[in-house]
Amino acid sequence: MLMVKVEISENIQEAINKIKLAGGGELVLSSGEHLTGPIELVSNLTITFQTGAVLKFKDDPMLYPPVWTRWEGIECYAMHPLLYADQKENIVIKGNGVIDGSGTEWWNKFRSIESEDRTLPKEKYEFALAKLNPDYKTRTGGGGRPSTQFLRPPLVQFWKCHNIILDGITLKDSPFWTLHMVYSDKISIQNMTFSNPANAINTDAMDIDSSQDVTVKHCLLDVGDDGVTLKSGSGKDGIRVNRPTKNVKVTDCKILASHGGIAIGSETAAGISDVEVTDCTFDGTRRGIRLKSRRTRGGTIENITLSNLKMDSCWCPISLEQYFAPGVLPEEESTVLDEGLQPENETTPHIRNINIKNIKATNVRATAAFIVGLPEANIENINIENFNWSLAEEKNLLPTEKAEETGGRFHNSDRGIKTINVTNLSINGKKIS
Repeated sequence: MLMVKVEISENIQEAINKIKLAGGGELVLSSGEHLTGPIELVSNLTITFQTGAVLKFKDDPMLYPPVWTRWEGIECYAMHPLLYADQKENIVIKGNGVIDGSGTEWWNKFRSIESEDRTLPKEKYEFALAKLNPDYKTRTGGGGRPSTQFLRPPLVQFWKCHNIILDGITLKDSPFWTLHMVYSDKISIQNMTFSNPANAINTDAMDIDSSQDVTVKHCLLDVGDDGVTLKSGSGKDGIRVNRPTKNVKVTDCKILASHGGIAIGSETAAGISDVEVTDCTFDGTRRGIRLKSRRTRGGTIENITLSNLKMDSCWCPISLEQYFAPGVLPEEESTVLDEGLQPENETTPHIRNINIKNIKATNVRATAAFIVGLPEANIENINIENFNWSLAEEKNLLPTEKAEETGGRFHNSDRGIKTINVTNLSINGKKIS
Protein backbone atom coordinates (compact mmCIF):
# COMPACT_ATOMS: atom_id res chain seq x y z
CA MET A 1 0.00 0.00 0.00
CA LEU A 2 1.34 3.40 -0.99
CA MET A 3 1.97 6.14 1.59
CA VAL A 4 2.22 9.74 0.39
CA LYS A 5 3.06 12.69 2.65
CA VAL A 6 1.75 16.02 1.39
CA GLU A 7 3.60 19.18 2.34
CA ILE A 8 2.27 22.72 2.08
CA SER A 9 1.60 23.87 -1.52
CA GLU A 10 1.62 20.34 -2.96
CA ASN A 11 -1.41 19.19 -4.95
CA ILE A 12 -3.59 16.99 -2.74
CA GLN A 13 -5.74 15.61 -5.55
CA GLU A 14 -2.68 14.48 -7.49
CA ALA A 15 -1.44 12.64 -4.41
CA ILE A 16 -4.82 10.93 -3.97
CA ASN A 17 -4.81 9.91 -7.64
CA LYS A 18 -1.41 8.25 -7.16
CA ILE A 19 -2.84 6.24 -4.28
CA LYS A 20 -5.76 5.18 -6.49
CA LEU A 21 -3.35 3.86 -9.13
CA ALA A 22 -1.57 1.87 -6.44
CA GLY A 23 -4.85 0.25 -5.36
CA GLY A 24 -4.99 2.11 -2.06
CA GLY A 25 -2.84 3.65 0.61
CA GLU A 26 -2.35 6.45 3.11
CA LEU A 27 -2.22 10.20 2.58
CA VAL A 28 -0.52 12.13 5.39
CA LEU A 29 -1.20 15.86 5.65
CA SER A 30 1.66 17.73 7.27
CA SER A 31 1.17 20.47 9.85
CA GLY A 32 0.11 23.82 8.38
CA GLU A 33 -2.63 25.16 6.14
CA HIS A 34 -3.32 23.33 2.88
CA LEU A 35 -5.44 25.61 0.65
CA THR A 36 -7.38 23.73 -1.99
CA GLY A 37 -10.34 23.53 -4.31
CA PRO A 38 -12.70 20.51 -4.39
CA ILE A 39 -11.25 17.09 -3.60
CA GLU A 40 -12.55 13.67 -4.67
CA LEU A 41 -11.71 10.68 -2.50
CA VAL A 42 -11.00 7.14 -3.70
CA SER A 43 -11.55 3.67 -2.27
CA ASN A 44 -9.11 2.04 0.14
CA LEU A 45 -7.83 5.41 1.30
CA THR A 46 -6.64 6.57 4.71
CA ILE A 47 -6.10 10.29 5.28
CA THR A 48 -4.10 11.07 8.41
CA PHE A 49 -3.88 14.63 9.68
CA GLN A 50 -0.74 15.44 11.60
CA THR A 51 -1.23 17.77 14.57
CA GLY A 52 -1.78 21.29 13.26
CA ALA A 53 -2.77 20.23 9.74
CA VAL A 54 -5.60 22.30 8.27
CA LEU A 55 -7.32 21.41 4.99
CA LYS A 56 -8.86 24.75 3.98
CA PHE A 57 -11.19 25.10 0.99
CA LYS A 58 -11.41 28.08 -1.32
CA ASP A 59 -14.72 29.94 -1.19
CA ASP A 60 -15.25 30.68 -4.91
CA PRO A 61 -18.56 29.08 -6.07
CA MET A 62 -17.22 28.80 -9.63
CA LEU A 63 -14.73 26.16 -8.43
CA TYR A 64 -17.52 23.73 -7.51
CA PRO A 65 -19.25 22.54 -10.70
CA PRO A 66 -22.62 20.73 -10.72
CA VAL A 67 -22.86 17.11 -9.57
CA TRP A 68 -25.91 14.90 -9.22
CA THR A 69 -26.74 14.69 -5.54
CA ARG A 70 -29.53 15.20 -3.01
CA TRP A 71 -30.16 18.73 -1.71
CA GLU A 72 -32.65 19.26 1.12
CA GLY A 73 -34.20 15.88 0.44
CA ILE A 74 -34.61 16.02 -3.36
CA GLU A 75 -32.30 14.57 -6.01
CA CYS A 76 -30.97 17.25 -8.33
CA TYR A 77 -27.80 18.91 -9.53
CA ALA A 78 -26.04 21.02 -6.90
CA MET A 79 -22.57 22.37 -6.28
CA HIS A 80 -19.75 19.84 -5.97
CA PRO A 81 -19.13 19.00 -2.29
CA LEU A 82 -15.84 20.33 -0.98
CA LEU A 83 -14.56 16.91 0.10
CA TYR A 84 -16.44 14.24 -1.86
CA ALA A 85 -16.61 10.47 -2.19
CA ASP A 86 -18.81 9.00 -4.94
CA GLN A 87 -19.53 5.25 -4.71
CA LYS A 88 -16.35 4.48 -2.79
CA GLU A 89 -15.51 2.15 0.10
CA ASN A 90 -13.01 1.64 2.89
CA ILE A 91 -12.17 5.25 3.67
CA VAL A 92 -10.63 6.45 6.94
CA ILE A 93 -10.11 10.10 7.86
CA LYS A 94 -8.34 10.52 11.18
CA GLY A 95 -5.99 12.61 13.26
CA ASN A 96 -5.79 15.83 15.20
CA GLY A 97 -6.45 18.17 12.28
CA VAL A 98 -9.09 20.50 10.84
CA ILE A 99 -11.18 20.52 7.67
CA ASP A 100 -12.20 24.15 7.15
CA GLY A 101 -14.98 25.06 4.69
CA SER A 102 -14.33 28.84 4.71
CA GLY A 103 -18.04 29.33 5.18
CA THR A 104 -18.22 33.06 5.93
CA GLU A 105 -18.53 34.27 2.35
CA TRP A 106 -21.05 31.54 1.53
CA TRP A 107 -23.25 32.59 4.44
CA ASN A 108 -22.93 36.25 3.47
CA LYS A 109 -24.09 35.46 -0.06
CA PHE A 110 -27.13 33.69 1.35
CA ARG A 111 -27.87 36.57 3.72
CA SER A 112 -27.85 38.85 0.69
CA ILE A 113 -30.40 36.58 -1.00
CA GLU A 114 -32.59 36.76 2.08
CA SER A 115 -32.29 40.53 2.36
CA GLU A 116 -33.39 40.85 -1.26
CA ASP A 117 -36.11 38.26 -0.64
CA ARG A 118 -34.87 36.68 -3.84
CA THR A 119 -36.48 33.43 -5.03
CA LEU A 120 -34.95 33.02 -8.53
CA PRO A 121 -31.41 32.64 -9.91
CA LYS A 122 -29.24 35.69 -10.41
CA GLU A 123 -25.58 34.60 -10.48
CA LYS A 124 -23.80 32.70 -13.25
CA TYR A 125 -23.34 29.59 -11.11
CA GLU A 126 -27.04 29.65 -10.16
CA PHE A 127 -28.15 29.81 -13.81
CA ALA A 128 -25.88 26.86 -14.59
CA LEU A 129 -27.77 24.76 -12.04
CA ALA A 130 -31.18 26.09 -13.11
CA LYS A 131 -30.50 24.87 -16.63
CA LEU A 132 -29.90 21.36 -15.26
CA ASN A 133 -32.86 21.48 -12.82
CA PRO A 134 -35.88 22.49 -14.93
CA ASP A 135 -38.29 22.23 -11.99
CA TYR A 136 -36.31 24.65 -9.81
CA LYS A 137 -39.07 27.27 -9.53
CA THR A 138 -41.31 24.90 -7.58
CA ARG A 139 -38.67 23.52 -5.21
CA THR A 140 -39.63 23.56 -1.55
CA GLY A 141 -37.04 23.17 1.16
CA GLY A 142 -36.26 23.48 4.82
CA GLY A 143 -35.19 27.10 4.58
CA GLY A 144 -32.33 27.02 2.05
CA ARG A 145 -34.33 28.75 -0.72
CA PRO A 146 -33.62 26.07 -3.36
CA SER A 147 -35.57 27.95 -6.04
CA THR A 148 -32.69 30.47 -6.19
CA GLN A 149 -30.40 27.59 -7.21
CA PHE A 150 -27.78 28.84 -4.76
CA LEU A 151 -27.31 25.19 -3.85
CA ARG A 152 -24.32 25.50 -1.56
CA PRO A 153 -22.00 22.51 -1.18
CA PRO A 154 -21.64 20.45 1.99
CA LEU A 155 -18.21 20.38 3.55
CA VAL A 156 -17.94 16.56 3.36
CA GLN A 157 -20.26 14.24 1.45
CA PHE A 158 -20.28 10.45 1.09
CA TRP A 159 -22.56 9.41 -1.78
CA LYS A 160 -23.39 5.69 -2.04
CA CYS A 161 -20.36 4.74 0.05
CA HIS A 162 -19.58 1.76 2.28
CA ASN A 163 -17.38 1.28 5.33
CA ILE A 164 -16.35 4.79 6.39
CA ILE A 165 -14.49 5.82 9.57
CA LEU A 166 -14.08 9.40 10.77
CA ASP A 167 -12.01 9.74 13.93
CA GLY A 168 -10.70 12.79 15.76
CA ILE A 169 -11.04 15.42 13.03
CA THR A 170 -12.59 18.87 13.50
CA LEU A 171 -15.01 19.99 10.79
CA LYS A 172 -15.66 23.73 10.81
CA ASP A 173 -17.21 26.64 8.91
CA SER A 174 -19.16 24.61 6.38
CA PRO A 175 -20.91 26.45 3.53
CA PHE A 176 -23.99 24.22 4.02
CA TRP A 177 -24.50 20.90 5.81
CA THR A 178 -21.21 19.86 7.39
CA LEU A 179 -21.08 16.06 7.04
CA HIS A 180 -23.64 14.59 4.63
CA MET A 181 -23.98 10.82 4.26
CA VAL A 182 -26.32 9.79 1.42
CA TYR A 183 -27.31 6.21 0.49
CA SER A 184 -24.34 4.94 2.50
CA ASP A 185 -23.79 2.31 5.18
CA LYS A 186 -21.44 1.06 7.88
CA ILE A 187 -20.21 4.44 9.05
CA SER A 188 -18.37 5.21 12.30
CA ILE A 189 -18.09 8.80 13.53
CA GLN A 190 -16.13 9.21 16.74
CA ASN A 191 -14.15 11.75 18.74
CA MET A 192 -15.15 14.46 16.25
CA THR A 193 -15.75 18.17 16.71
CA PHE A 194 -18.29 20.02 14.57
CA SER A 195 -17.94 23.79 14.80
CA ASN A 196 -19.98 26.41 12.95
CA PRO A 197 -21.04 29.79 14.36
CA ALA A 198 -24.49 29.84 15.94
CA ASN A 199 -25.59 32.41 13.34
CA ALA A 200 -24.34 30.36 10.37
CA ILE A 201 -27.08 29.30 7.95
CA ASN A 202 -28.19 25.69 7.24
CA THR A 203 -25.00 24.29 8.77
CA ASP A 204 -26.23 21.01 10.28
CA ALA A 205 -23.40 19.13 11.98
CA MET A 206 -24.16 15.79 10.37
CA ASP A 207 -26.96 14.54 8.13
CA ILE A 208 -27.51 10.79 8.04
CA ASP A 209 -29.62 10.69 4.89
CA SER A 210 -31.18 7.45 3.62
CA SER A 211 -28.28 5.62 5.23
CA GLN A 212 -27.98 2.79 7.73
CA ASP A 213 -25.72 1.11 10.26
CA VAL A 214 -24.25 4.35 11.56
CA THR A 215 -22.61 4.85 14.98
CA VAL A 216 -21.83 8.25 16.47
CA LYS A 217 -19.94 8.53 19.76
CA HIS A 218 -17.80 10.90 21.81
CA CYS A 219 -18.48 13.91 19.58
CA LEU A 220 -18.83 17.64 20.32
CA LEU A 221 -21.35 19.57 18.22
CA ASP A 222 -21.63 23.36 18.22
CA VAL A 223 -23.30 24.53 15.02
CA GLY A 224 -25.73 26.94 13.34
CA ASP A 225 -28.55 24.48 12.67
CA ASP A 226 -29.41 20.92 13.71
CA GLY A 227 -26.89 18.60 15.37
CA VAL A 228 -27.17 14.84 14.84
CA THR A 229 -29.70 14.90 12.00
CA LEU A 230 -31.51 11.97 10.38
CA LYS A 231 -33.34 12.28 7.05
CA SER A 232 -34.69 10.04 4.27
CA GLY A 233 -35.80 12.23 1.37
CA SER A 234 -38.62 14.68 0.86
CA GLY A 235 -42.10 14.18 -0.58
CA LYS A 236 -42.74 12.34 -3.82
CA ASP A 237 -39.08 12.30 -4.81
CA GLY A 238 -38.09 10.66 -1.54
CA ILE A 239 -40.93 8.18 -1.91
CA ARG A 240 -39.69 7.36 -5.42
CA VAL A 241 -36.16 6.71 -4.19
CA ASN A 242 -37.52 4.78 -1.19
CA ARG A 243 -34.34 4.38 0.83
CA PRO A 244 -34.93 4.60 4.59
CA THR A 245 -32.59 5.60 7.36
CA LYS A 246 -32.28 2.94 10.06
CA ASN A 247 -30.03 1.34 12.62
CA VAL A 248 -28.40 4.47 14.01
CA LYS A 249 -26.78 4.63 17.46
CA VAL A 250 -25.63 7.84 19.15
CA THR A 251 -23.75 7.71 22.45
CA ASP A 252 -21.90 10.08 24.76
CA CYS A 253 -22.10 13.25 22.67
CA LYS A 254 -22.21 16.86 23.84
CA ILE A 255 -24.33 19.34 21.91
CA LEU A 256 -24.06 23.08 22.43
CA ALA A 257 -25.60 25.67 20.09
CA SER A 258 -27.98 23.88 17.73
CA HIS A 259 -31.55 24.29 16.48
CA GLY A 260 -32.20 20.66 17.37
CA GLY A 261 -29.71 18.49 19.24
CA ILE A 262 -31.04 15.14 18.05
CA ALA A 263 -33.10 16.07 14.99
CA ILE A 264 -35.15 13.59 12.97
CA GLY A 265 -36.69 15.08 9.81
CA SER A 266 -38.16 17.09 8.35
CA GLU A 267 -37.27 15.08 5.23
CA THR A 268 -38.90 11.79 6.20
CA ALA A 269 -40.31 10.30 2.97
CA ALA A 270 -38.72 6.83 3.06
CA GLY A 271 -38.99 6.45 6.82
CA ILE A 272 -36.59 6.67 9.75
CA SER A 273 -36.53 3.84 12.28
CA ASP A 274 -34.56 1.86 14.83
CA VAL A 275 -32.63 4.73 16.38
CA GLU A 276 -31.01 4.68 19.85
CA VAL A 277 -29.65 7.79 21.55
CA THR A 278 -28.10 7.47 25.01
CA ASP A 279 -25.98 9.35 27.54
CA CYS A 280 -25.79 12.72 25.77
CA THR A 281 -25.72 16.25 27.17
CA PHE A 282 -27.21 19.44 25.75
CA ASP A 283 -26.12 22.91 26.86
CA GLY A 284 -27.88 25.94 25.39
CA THR A 285 -29.40 23.87 22.59
CA ARG A 286 -32.66 25.28 21.25
CA ARG A 287 -34.46 21.94 21.19
CA GLY A 288 -32.96 18.81 22.71
CA ILE A 289 -35.06 16.11 21.06
CA ARG A 290 -36.55 17.35 17.79
CA LEU A 291 -38.73 15.11 15.63
CA LYS A 292 -40.28 17.11 12.79
CA SER A 293 -42.20 16.67 9.57
CA ARG A 294 -45.18 18.16 7.73
CA ARG A 295 -47.79 17.42 5.11
CA THR A 296 -46.17 16.74 1.70
CA ARG A 297 -43.04 15.24 3.31
CA GLY A 298 -44.37 11.68 3.72
CA GLY A 299 -42.86 8.72 5.55
CA THR A 300 -42.90 7.41 9.11
CA ILE A 301 -40.64 8.12 12.07
CA GLU A 302 -40.88 5.08 14.35
CA ASN A 303 -39.14 2.88 16.88
CA ILE A 304 -36.98 5.63 18.35
CA THR A 305 -35.46 5.34 21.85
CA LEU A 306 -33.82 8.29 23.61
CA SER A 307 -32.55 7.84 27.15
CA ASN A 308 -30.27 9.24 29.86
CA LEU A 309 -30.10 12.77 28.50
CA LYS A 310 -29.12 15.88 30.45
CA MET A 311 -30.19 19.30 29.21
CA ASP A 312 -29.51 22.80 30.49
CA SER A 313 -30.87 26.11 29.16
CA CYS A 314 -32.68 24.49 26.25
CA TRP A 315 -35.57 26.38 24.69
CA CYS A 316 -37.65 23.19 24.54
CA PRO A 317 -36.29 19.81 25.72
CA ILE A 318 -38.79 17.67 23.76
CA SER A 319 -40.36 18.69 20.46
CA LEU A 320 -42.38 16.28 18.30
CA GLU A 321 -44.35 18.03 15.59
CA GLN A 322 -45.91 17.73 12.16
CA TYR A 323 -46.35 21.39 11.25
CA PHE A 324 -42.73 22.27 10.50
CA ALA A 325 -43.06 25.60 8.70
CA PRO A 326 -39.70 26.78 7.29
CA GLY A 327 -39.57 26.56 3.50
CA VAL A 328 -43.33 26.19 2.98
CA LEU A 329 -44.30 27.99 -0.24
CA PRO A 330 -47.07 30.59 0.04
CA GLU A 331 -49.38 28.52 -2.16
CA GLU A 332 -48.90 25.52 0.16
CA GLU A 333 -49.78 27.20 3.43
CA SER A 334 -53.55 26.76 3.21
CA THR A 335 -53.18 22.97 3.19
CA VAL A 336 -49.77 22.16 4.70
CA LEU A 337 -50.30 24.32 7.78
CA ASP A 338 -54.10 23.98 8.05
CA GLU A 339 -55.26 23.12 11.57
CA GLY A 340 -58.26 21.24 10.14
CA LEU A 341 -58.58 17.72 8.83
CA GLN A 342 -56.95 17.08 5.44
CA PRO A 343 -57.19 13.97 3.23
CA GLU A 344 -54.57 11.38 4.08
CA ASN A 345 -52.33 10.25 1.20
CA GLU A 346 -48.82 8.92 0.48
CA THR A 347 -47.25 12.25 1.46
CA THR A 348 -48.90 12.36 4.90
CA PRO A 349 -46.17 11.97 7.57
CA HIS A 350 -46.50 9.76 10.65
CA ILE A 351 -44.69 9.70 14.01
CA ARG A 352 -45.18 6.70 16.31
CA ASN A 353 -43.60 4.33 18.80
CA ILE A 354 -41.27 6.79 20.52
CA ASN A 355 -39.70 5.98 23.91
CA ILE A 356 -38.10 8.79 25.88
CA LYS A 357 -36.77 8.13 29.38
CA ASN A 358 -34.53 9.56 32.06
CA ILE A 359 -34.45 13.16 30.89
CA LYS A 360 -33.26 15.90 33.23
CA ALA A 361 -33.85 19.39 31.86
CA THR A 362 -32.90 22.41 33.95
CA ASN A 363 -33.40 26.11 33.15
CA VAL A 364 -35.96 25.48 30.38
CA ARG A 365 -36.35 28.79 28.53
CA ALA A 366 -39.63 28.40 26.58
CA THR A 367 -41.70 25.20 26.95
CA ALA A 368 -40.99 21.82 28.53
CA ALA A 369 -42.47 19.75 25.70
CA PHE A 370 -44.29 20.42 22.44
CA ILE A 371 -46.08 17.42 20.92
CA VAL A 372 -48.33 18.39 18.00
CA GLY A 373 -49.68 15.95 15.43
CA LEU A 374 -52.00 16.25 12.46
CA PRO A 375 -55.75 15.71 12.87
CA GLU A 376 -55.64 13.08 10.11
CA ALA A 377 -52.41 11.48 11.39
CA ASN A 378 -52.04 11.80 15.15
CA ILE A 379 -48.67 11.30 16.73
CA GLU A 380 -49.16 7.97 18.51
CA ASN A 381 -47.68 5.60 21.05
CA ILE A 382 -45.40 8.01 22.89
CA ASN A 383 -43.99 6.95 26.26
CA ILE A 384 -42.04 9.52 28.29
CA GLU A 385 -40.62 8.21 31.59
CA ASN A 386 -38.77 10.00 34.36
CA PHE A 387 -38.91 13.42 32.68
CA ASN A 388 -37.80 16.01 35.21
CA TRP A 389 -37.70 19.65 34.19
CA SER A 390 -37.53 23.12 35.70
CA LEU A 391 -37.90 26.60 34.25
CA ALA A 392 -35.16 29.20 33.94
CA GLU A 393 -35.25 32.40 35.94
CA GLU A 394 -37.79 34.93 34.69
CA LYS A 395 -35.12 37.13 33.10
CA ASN A 396 -33.91 34.20 30.94
CA LEU A 397 -37.30 33.04 29.69
CA LEU A 398 -38.20 33.31 26.00
CA PRO A 399 -41.63 33.62 24.37
CA THR A 400 -43.35 30.23 24.26
CA GLU A 401 -43.49 30.29 20.45
CA LYS A 402 -39.74 29.63 20.49
CA ALA A 403 -40.56 26.01 21.35
CA GLU A 404 -41.03 25.13 17.68
CA GLU A 405 -41.44 26.79 14.29
CA THR A 406 -45.04 26.07 13.34
CA GLY A 407 -46.00 28.97 11.12
CA GLY A 408 -47.50 30.94 14.00
CA ARG A 409 -49.88 28.20 15.13
CA PHE A 410 -50.55 26.62 18.51
CA HIS A 411 -48.88 29.30 20.60
CA ASN A 412 -50.07 30.16 24.07
CA SER A 413 -48.51 31.10 27.38
CA ASP A 414 -48.31 27.54 28.78
CA ARG A 415 -44.72 26.59 29.56
CA GLY A 416 -45.52 23.01 30.49
CA ILE A 417 -46.24 20.07 28.20
CA LYS A 418 -48.32 21.04 25.14
CA THR A 419 -50.11 18.30 23.24
CA ILE A 420 -52.45 18.43 20.24
CA ASN A 421 -53.59 15.52 18.08
CA VAL A 422 -51.74 12.85 20.08
CA THR A 423 -52.98 9.29 20.69
CA ASN A 424 -51.73 6.99 23.45
CA LEU A 425 -49.36 9.38 25.22
CA SER A 426 -47.97 8.53 28.64
CA ILE A 427 -45.82 10.90 30.69
CA ASN A 428 -44.19 9.83 33.95
CA GLY A 429 -46.61 6.93 34.32
CA LYS A 430 -49.73 9.01 33.67
CA LYS A 431 -51.76 8.47 30.54
CA ILE A 432 -52.40 11.87 28.96
CA SER A 433 -54.34 10.83 25.87
